[in-house]
Amino acid sequence: MLDAAMHDDDRPVGRLLTRREALALLGTGGVAALAAGPWLPASAAAPATCVARPALTEGPYFVDAKLNRSDIRSDPGDGTARPGAPLQLTLRASRLAAGACAPLPGAMVDLWHCDAAGVYSDVVDPGGSTVGKKFLRGYQLTDGEGLARFTTIYPGWYPGRAVHIHFKVRAAASGGRVHDFTSQVFFDDALSDRVFAQAPYAAARGQRRVVNARDGIFRQAGAQLMLAVTPAAPGYAASFDLALETA
Repeated sequence: MLDAAMHDDDRPVGRLLTRREALALLGTGGVAALAAGPWLPASAAAPATCVARPALTEGPYFVDAKLNRSDIRSDPGDGTARPGAPLQLTLRASRLAAGACAPLPGAMVDLWHCDAAGVYSDVVDPGGSTVGKKFLRGYQLTDGEGLARFTTIYPGWYPGRAVHIHFKVRAAASGGRVHDFTSQVFFDDALSDRVFAQAPYAAARGQRRVVNARDGIFRQAGAQLMLAVTPAAPGYAASFDLALETA
């Protein structure tokens, strides 16, 4: 379904939004500002939990669905949840300024990825259309500790890409604008092999062809974007720390 569209997976990472777009996304409340740089030097990440990460392409499948929810597995239209191994994913956003690191509260964190069969919701591809469906999409606002928590499933795969999840962090910038930071997180190949040997993944596509080392996007900086995944019955849990330079 996604073979042809994969060739468009190199669009620009992000942009500054207009004031009207900013207000529509975040309301009139103040939110911490993010810097425009795609990543910070490793030496800038002071505390162990405050780690700068590289930005990566948004890809062709981002939809600004504006679904404020923690559990993104289901389609809100009919309540049907996508099958797959449950994954509890926590993203921690921090601000890094003048060598100091602090939580980044009130940031809008979007998450989106394909299902066990490699299908994204709300898109049109040569293999079919899922327009109107909103499964495996949603956002959370970071809490006072900079945490955004999601319940989802272990993502499947599709031709041309390694296993990954997209995320976007948006917050207010100067002049009433909004800056967005976009990247992806990746999964250990051996773990993916074990997960994909089980239902519903095993029946979806057969054996995947692209491991991390063969993924051109992963090779840009993916080693810094690997998730540390641990078993958490009945599925898995993972957390990811992201430090962003603030104005």
